[in-house]
Amino acid sequence: MRQILWVDDEIDLLQPYIIYLSNKDYEVITASNGEDALDIIEETSPDIVFLDENMPGLSGLETLQEIKRLRPEVPVVMITKSEEEHIMEQAIGEKIADYLIKPVNPSQILLCLKKHIHQQTIVSEHTQENYRQEWSDISYMIDTASTLDEWKAVERTLSHWDMELEQSPMRGMIEDQRIQANAAFSKWIQKNYETMMENTVMSHHVMKHSVFPLLDKGEKVLFCVIDNFRYDQWKTIQPLLSEFYTLQDEEQYISILPTATQYARNAIFSGLLPLQIQEMYPSLWVEEGDEDSKNAHEKELVQTLLDRYRRRESFNYWKINESDFCERVIGQLKGANAPLNIVVLNFIDMLSHSRTESKMMRELANDESAYRSLTLSWFRHSPTYTLLKRAAELGFTLVLTTDHGTTRVKNAVQIIADKNTNTNIRYKVGKALNCSSKNVMVVEQPKKIGLPCPNVSSSYMFCTGNDFFAYPNQFNYYAQYYRNTFQHGGISLEEMIIPLVTLTPKH
Repeated sequence: MRQILWVDDEIDLLQPYIIYLSNKDYEVITASNGEDALDIIEETSPDIVFLDENMPGLSGLETLQEIKRLRPEVPVVMITKSEEEHIMEQAIGEKIADYLIKPVNPSQILLCLKKHIHQQTIVSEHTQENYRQEWSDISYMIDTASTLDEWKAVERTLSHWDMELEQSPMRGMIEDQRIQANAAFSKWIQKNYETMMENTVMSHHVMKHSVFPLLDKGEKVLFCVIDNFRYDQWKTIQPLLSEFYTLQDEEQYISILPTATQYARNAIFSGLLPLQIQEMYPSLWVEEGDEDSKNAHEKELVQTLLDRYRRRESFNYWKINESDFCERVIGQLKGANAPLNIVVLNFIDMLSHSRTESKMMRELANDESAYRSLTLSWFRHSPTYTLLKRAAELGFTLVLTTDHGTTRVKNAVQIIADKNTNTNIRYKVGKALNCSSKNVMVVEQPKKIGLPCPNVSSSYMFCTGNDFFAYPNQFNYYAQYYRNTFQHGGISLEEMIIPLVTLTPKH
């Protein structure tokens, strides 16, 4: 039975309300003054407090302060005859749950209880019922998806329900539907990837598609690329950005394969496929086996893109790996006169890698829900949030995107390859690749999809769904080590269908 503490100096006049609530299976404890209410609060922890604002002795606001000190988790509803603004502001400042003006009716009281005591249960029950009703529709969407737009809708729908059902016992059902969707999507990609490369917005089209039109309109642009950023992570931080940005356009685009930084991000900044970069600008392409950073030439690649389109805009480029440097960029942004300003943020990528390597981080982000929560916590408290807020204040239009997403891998599959094969566990490039699983995409002629060939006989092999590669040597060790980590490089909705968002400053 839920317990209510009702504090009012005219408590005897409230007997009809108390009887009404008792008939609704609530236990109502009463107090006629603030001192008695605090004594009760020290002895018990009610589910909610109804508190009169105007009482002799301790006032309602003074009592509120003490209740919040003793039981900060208990919601307090202030009930008053006064409509004075300063009293409302004081009450809100003390973090009241609600504010009611006398005379109140039983329906108002019941609504407060539903809102502040039962809301989570009611929302959960309604959400689960809505999902049950949509379950068959989602399965039908997956089974019949035959165009990229339809697959984008599938990813949006699955992400929505995954977030809605975070704490629900039905969570497993949406996970099963995602497995079903990724299996079908992987087959669709294998069939359509080569033909969709020229008529679909993919990595090498992003700047031409979303940034150049803004520059043509004379807007100041902040092009922000967050490495390893999934669609559901974007939806998680969107409410924070809505404080100072208006959503102008929300799209999803397709990351090229491999869904890895070396390939996808270099394609974004160059406007070229990896093979074209290697052929046109060999000094700016880093091969798989080279020791150099795979993204050491991003700024130079941007310049080649502007030059090819005969664009004369100046630009700034910052790659942010540390909070201290982000704070310096915030300072530099104010004096930035270039119309194009590019920021690469590597935090999510570092979070993904540290989660793989650290037992503590695995426990902090043990599934997609926790991973989103960690992303939100990072964003809310990071200089990145301050950077984007400052950009809005300075009038920058924000284009926010990523180079690829990430997926939680669960199933290890054996692969045999030579010693020169790359180390990524979601894709392999090398000679004589041999895999135990049939659920892989093999590309024997990489040039057909714009990928370089380290050797004449090199091929690419991509994991699909939630699989990952492991070698026969110490197979069980690596299968256990990487299982349930977030990886990228392969084929899945989460890795390939990623956010491309344009936001305009509110002020």
